[in-house]
Amino acid sequence: MDETILWEPSAERKESSSLWQFALATAELHHCAPEDYAGLLEWSIKQPNQYYHALWDFLEIIGQKGAVAFEPGKTIRDARFFPGAKLNYAQNMLANPDDTPAMIAHLNDGQRREISRAQLHNEVSRIVQALKGAGVKPGDRIAAIVTNDIEATQFYLASAAIGAIWASCSPDFGAAGATDRLAQIAPKILVAVPGYSYGKKQISITDTIKAVARTPSVEQVVILGELNGEHEFSKPATSFTDFLAPYAPADIDFHLAPFDTPMVILFSSGTTGKPKCIVHSGGGLLLQHKKEQSLGVDIKPGDRLFYFSTCGWMMWNWQLSALSLGATLVTYDGNVFYPEPTRLPDIIERDKVSVFGTSAKYIDACSKFDIKPARTHNFEHLKSILSTGSTLLPASFDYIYRDWKSDVHLASVSGGTDICACFVGGVPTLPVRRGQLQGAMLGMDLDALDEGGNPVETEPGEFVCRSPHPSMPVGFWGDEDGSLYHNAYFSRFENMWAQGDFVEKCPGGGFIIHGRSDTTLNPGGVRIGTAEIYRQVEKIPQILEAIAVAKDIGGDQQVILFVRLVEGAELTQDLQNIIRSNIRTGASPRHVPAQIVPAPDIPRTRSGKISELAVRDAIHGRPIKNTTALANAECLDFYSRWGSPPTSG
Repeated sequence: MDETILWEPSAERKESSSLWQFALATAELHHCAPEDYAGLLEWSIKQPNQYYHALWDFLEIIGQKGAVAFEPGKTIRDARFFPGAKLNYAQNMLANPDDTPAMIAHLNDGQRREISRAQLHNEVSRIVQALKGAGVKPGDRIAAIVTNDIEATQFYLASAAIGAIWASCSPDFGAAGATDRLAQIAPKILVAVPGYSYGKKQISITDTIKAVARTPSVEQVVILGELNGEHEFSKPATSFTDFLAPYAPADIDFHLAPFDTPMVILFSSGTTGKPKCIVHSGGGLLLQHKKEQSLGVDIKPGDRLFYFSTCGWMMWNWQLSALSLGATLVTYDGNVFYPEPTRLPDIIERDKVSVFGTSAKYIDACSKFDIKPARTHNFEHLKSILSTGSTLLPASFDYIYRDWKSDVHLASVSGGTDICACFVGGVPTLPVRRGQLQGAMLGMDLDALDEGGNPVETEPGEFVCRSPHPSMPVGFWGDEDGSLYHNAYFSRFENMWAQGDFVEKCPGGGFIIHGRSDTTLNPGGVRIGTAEIYRQVEKIPQILEAIAVAKDIGGDQQVILFVRLVEGAELTQDLQNIIRSNIRTGASPRHVPAQIVPAPDIPRTRSGKISELAVRDAIHGRPIKNTTALANAECLDFYSRWGSPPTSG
């Protein structure tokens, strides 16, 4: 296990961090030194009532806290947080409406727009009035097909202010993908952009809007743009301008609701069947996001947070919560390498971004494209880089510290749509170790278990959480008896949340994620994680990316490695020898693939995660469930043909 330290915070940075200040403010409760993160974590797990009371106060949550912060149940699923509380998520986001910037939004076509906190408050107030005028009440659903832009944020906050339930997709989902998701929740209002741009392309989504608008529950369609002859929907439609025209800015009557009241529905990727509708509470998202952003990332008033995300990924919801910390959101919607490969570094420099968030895949792609912002850009204000979506490989850690910035807090974080929050991530008072996620988030009792449910250290195991957490979903939409929810997370191990990841606990409290446990390889009966293979393969210059799956052969499995090569490269015998040698020495002989196959493309979900399950099904000739969840489903034809080669004769 690599324990190489790549970065350590200075004494000044540690002591000025919000995490350090929280430890000092609660010292009489936990009796730990502020640098003792392990002790602080243990207190947060063993004394949840103390911890959550203190957390609410430190984060200055706006609302009525109530007398009890944590109420245990028969199981962790039955526990309740702040059972007497009343609050509103949007009220926390829209506090202090002044002239400081709330959002700076960049679009693919070069547009840059800025809106102040006062302007954001005023526009949200108008949308609240318009939605109420359209008959929207607490508990009603608002569906959205939107780009990551100012209007999407305004509608999201207005929905929360009313007490409605929001669900959004990015416009690239297509008619089937959007309908599979949004029609399930019976929305009253549909909000949509008429189209979007990506690179040089302008793409209309009129057919997608028409498909979702046919959902019987939809009463009105609001187009974030101008209506034209194409926009003849089956339901009444209006432009955003006309929708708001009757209303002037006013005070907002925020709907105060219990802590666990539903506010957002997120959708599972749908790669194993119809997307699950995961219901999250306003209180849970507010508390967990503020905790992670304040204590884990050290976001403070005046910081500028950029997280590259679409409105169909949980990180979009996550980054919006930084408004409650007084941060400015910097957003981008479009091709991250258009019109220049340095599009995002350009934004970081121009808008003085202090916290930059992206996917591990983007970092890897920048490395492959030989982008070196440290030589070309001024990142004076950049203090943290966040990565999620998939495993951040050790070579990517090296790349960031070598070619982006040497003095930066690099936090690889992991959670999921399931909790719309993080299990593990950044700890700004601890060193960053190569290839490791720094530690468990406060309140999270995490472990790695073998197949018998026994804890394992320094070897991979099933990732579980033993403690209740406020970001556990309220449930799944339409799952009346709760059985789908139970089976998804609680059926594997008694009274534990099983996340479905294959992880390794490190001696210093960090974690290494080896991939999804449902795609764990098992050749010869030995379980190995795919990320261990990718770590060795993707640092080879001729390889852009790779995907490893198991092929069933005579009661056993063979590891098949598909590689996507850089333009002009060939999978020669010499290159195959290099790949196998790297895997053998960097991982183990058990990880060495039986076959290495060049592939034209690798299937990905729309949030950028490679889909090992889709490839595994394709090579075995099995039906591939819900290809609408994939951004490039057409590439699966190659894998199906490879798995079922033509017979001669």
